[in-house]
Amino acid sequence: MASFYIPLSGLDADSTALNTIANDLSNMNTTAFKAQTTNFSDLFYQQIGSTGAGDPIQVGAGVKVASNETSFTQGSLNTTGNATDVALNGNGFFVVNNGGGSNEFSRAGGFSLTQAGNLVTSNGLSVMGYPAMNGVVNTNAPLTAINIPVGQVQQPQATTTLNMTTNLDSASATGTAFPAMITVYDSLGVPHIATVTYTQTATNTWSYSVALPASDFTAGVSTPVTGTMSFNANGNLTTVTQTTPVAVAATPVGNGAGDIAGIPLTFNGLADGASNLNMSWNLLGASGTPTISQVDTASAVSETTQNGYAPGQYQSFTVGSDGTVTASYSNGQQQNVGQLALANVANVQGLQLLGDGDYATTLASGTASIATSGAAGLGTLTDGALEESNVNISAEFSDLIIAQRAFEANSKAVTTFDTITQETINMIH
Repeated sequence: MASFYIPLSGLDADSTALNTIANDLSNMNTTAFKAQTTNFSDLFYQQIGSTGAGDPIQVGAGVKVASNETSFTQGSLNTTGNATDVALNGNGFFVVNNGGGSNEFSRAGGFSLTQAGNLVTSNGLSVMGYPAMNGVVNTNAPLTAINIPVGQVQQPQATTTLNMTTNLDSASATGTAFPAMITVYDSLGVPHIATVTYTQTATNTWSYSVALPASDFTAGVSTPVTGTMSFNANGNLTTVTQTTPVAVAATPVGNGAGDIAGIPLTFNGLADGASNLNMSWNLLGASGTPTISQVDTASAVSETTQNGYAPGQYQSFTVGSDGTVTASYSNGQQQNVGQLALANVANVQGLQLLGDGDYATTLASGTASIATSGAAGLGTLTDGALEESNVNISAEFSDLIIAQRAFEANSKAVTTFDTITQETINMIH
């Protein structure tokens, strides 16, 4: 009865192929879905004799499904503009977890936020990544669920350094004063206007006085920080002589031993109850050259910077191409709150498909290696976008026709042998 069993094995294999194609077509709009292809192989053979030359005469026993191979080719990226959507471009998988079990893996970056600010997949699994402390990501730490500080307030930071890129007019008359202002923040996030007053006292020499408004102090008195700055014939700042709060002799400006790179500014007894303001007025720029000069042009401040800020309410977040998750606050500050982790395996065909776009490792796939975007051959991330399915509808329809014809041919073989069997039985009777 092999003539029945052989085409029946074909029908069974072709049914699997048709199911695979149907599944591909039904998921052609599923985020990051990967198409599959059913591959066949022949079954064992029975030797029924041999030729005169001794060659075996073998008859096959049918067909079986050898594999369902998944195509992990890149899908197109579709821009959504939604900050919680993240597309993976290249190799790898997002690492997700159900909150206690082993990690699973996914290409589907259609994430969302829970009420607690946890970044989760469409089926509620936590998106895993590296934690950040005070804005610094630690990629050596164990993976943790990515949490966005939704509804949280960023604590203020007191100003500890400030810088003013300034030019003082060398043609100014003795006694000419030039005031410059910069906003600084105390430990409570309260802003204060610091006024730096430059006064020309002699050729190539200017005094400075740094003060806060008297109303900012409990005693109602502002004690300024004072001193003198000297410039050379080229208008470069060369020395600083500090007068108050502590007198310090003329000191060269620079980064060398015994040089001065910043002027200490201390203001005590703030009226709002904040800690004392202890700041450093940096005199050197990134290149190591003084940021204060004296040439024959109008006195002006071209740039001011300081590192303090007021408290801020969380507003939004973004994901960088390296997976770094950065939160933005109403005070204009940004802070890293984590970094998405990516994973890959030695044999992606060995992964177990779990549904919902998730995969699990098996003995065939090998254990997952986890790293950051762009490292170890992993792809990069695109925020506000999703990876589309890689199903090729034209190829699927072509395969559908082939599978249909194969199914029909095997069906015909069954009916043909049924007819022959019936005729044989009739002959006996």
